[in-house]
Amino acid sequence: MAQTDSTRQSPAQRIAAARAALEPLRASVDPDALAARVAELEAEMGAPGFWDDQERAQRVSREHAAASRKLETFRGLESDVEDLEGLLELAAEDPSLAEELDAQIAGVEERLETLEMERLFTGRYDRGDALVTVNAGAGGTDAQDWAEMVLRMQMRWAEKHGFDVELLEVSPGEEAGIKSATFRASGENAYGMYVAERGVHRLVRLSPFDAAHRRQTSFAGVEVAPVVEDAGEVVIDDDDLQVDTYRASGAGGQHVNKTDSAVRITHKPTGIVVQCQNERSQSANRQTAMNMLRSKLAELEERRRQEEIAREKGEAQDVNFGSQIRSYVLHPYTMVKDHRTNVEVGNAQAVLDGDLDRFIRAELLRSAGEQER
Repeated sequence: MAQTDSTRQSPAQRIAAARAALEPLRASVDPDALAARVAELEAEMGAPGFWDDQERAQRVSREHAAASRKLETFRGLESDVEDLEGLLELAAEDPSLAEELDAQIAGVEERLETLEMERLFTGRYDRGDALVTVNAGAGGTDAQDWAEMVLRMQMRWAEKHGFDVELLEVSPGEEAGIKSATFRASGENAYGMYVAERGVHRLVRLSPFDAAHRRQTSFAGVEVAPVVEDAGEVVIDDDDLQVDTYRASGAGGQHVNKTDSAVRITHKPTGIVVQCQNERSQSANRQTAMNMLRSKLAELEERRRQEEIAREKGEAQDVNFGSQIRSYVLHPYTMVKDHRTNVEVGNAQAVLDGDLDRFIRAELLRSAGEQER
């Protein structure tokens, strides 16, 4: 339920729309079944020896927290929608309550949108954490500078949404920016949300690295992989690995922790390369790099599955995640346009500061619509 449409409606119409939107959500959330699951998880958490297996305990605790939050959100929405009817009657008698009524309706609409978005996360890994990699593309120093801007944009969006962000690896550029970087965004639906950012991001601006200050087009790619918690989900043969150790080097600063134990792993059958340099020991760096490799192999398998589904449906579906998705124009005018959804935003600086919600929401809805057809 888009607020751009709802603001043109009367309060009574908006309340009726909110009530109507709640019904399909009730079927999706199934509050009775969710309450039963919360109780089941609480019983499991209260059992003797629950914390003996730390990994399992953390998994159960995360599920309990997510389920409890979802149940509380839905029940709170249900109650607040009911309260709107009474507030509408009071506002009809006392016009001074009109502003409060409008604010209450807007709050309900915003929470409905959040729950409606969660209905889209039905993939195997959608509700889990995300591994996000940014690579500089064509464009030399400008592209490396652009890649660092994209990294900052993606990390700031994650932080604004309350995700925990951990920078795992950065390869600095020769003069400025970065060649590549990988971070982990931890939080509910992180992977499902970040899928909308996967692809090539294009920048048009006056180059700060060109003495003639000419217009330059640069590219940066964003790869997104799910974080695979269960090591048994993706089996890796040691014979398929090439493991190299090296000393992390670069300009330093917030992006680089110099160590003598950085690890780079190449998966020979697929050519996937991962590296980690932020841990204090070689064994810890290797473990983190293996987790990153496991995630990227899971993403590769998911991509193949989507391609197979597209073939079975007889569709010429675009499953090339490297395709250009969005343009950021800073000269001769400012505009950011998503080529998949045609969403445009004039305030490019706000987008570069992490204001990506409109783009992500529109792409998730577009993608969900394609999958339903």
